[in-house]
Order: sequence, then C-alpha cells, then structure tokens
Amino acid sequence: MKWQWIGLVVSLTLLPLAVAMIVDRVPRLLRGGRASVRLRGWGFLLIYATAPVNAMPRLAGASPDTTLACTAAGGGLAVAGCLVLGLAALRGARRTPDTRSARSA
Repeated sequence: MKWQWIGLVVSLTLLPLAVAMIVDRVPRLLRGGRASVRLRGWGFLLIYATAPVNAMPRLAGASPDTTLACTAAGGGLAVAGCLVLGLAALRGARRTPDTRSARSA
C-alpha cells in the first residue's frame, strides 16, 4: 500500500513540470536539444499519469477486475508517452540548426 502512495506523490510532484513544458514556460537551461518542448511535455504527462491510474483503484479498494483494467490502461499510457517522446526526439533530429535559431529569435 505504501508504494502506491509513494508513486502517487512522486507523480503529482512532477506534474507541474510537465504542464510547464506543455505551455512552453521552461527556462533555457531545461530546453536542451532540438526536440520540441511541448511534445516532450505531453510525453512526460502521459508517463506521469501512469502512477495515479494504477494507484487510485488500489487505494480505493476496487475490485480485482477494475484494478486489472486500470493497470492495463496505465501500461497503455506509459507506452503512449514513450512513443510521444520518441516522436519528439525524431522531430528534433530532423530539424535543421537554421530552423532552431530562427524560432528562438
């Protein structure tokens, strides 16, 4: 039971960072690389959403079928988040340095 609480607290602590990335309000130090900050924010948000989706039914004492369905949904969210992060990296690799400097100016 304590691991569900730990996962829930950690994911809720990191939630503001993902939301800040989605609205493109991060300092230059955290921007790094050529990947899209907003796309990375969506990927992180999907990955962070895995813990609450898995933990909430367990903490609420839901039936085993509901818990299993939420675990499968959490796994789907994690896979989708990884795919979005991969897409962000792929788009960043295709972006030319001229495009990046033109966008920041």
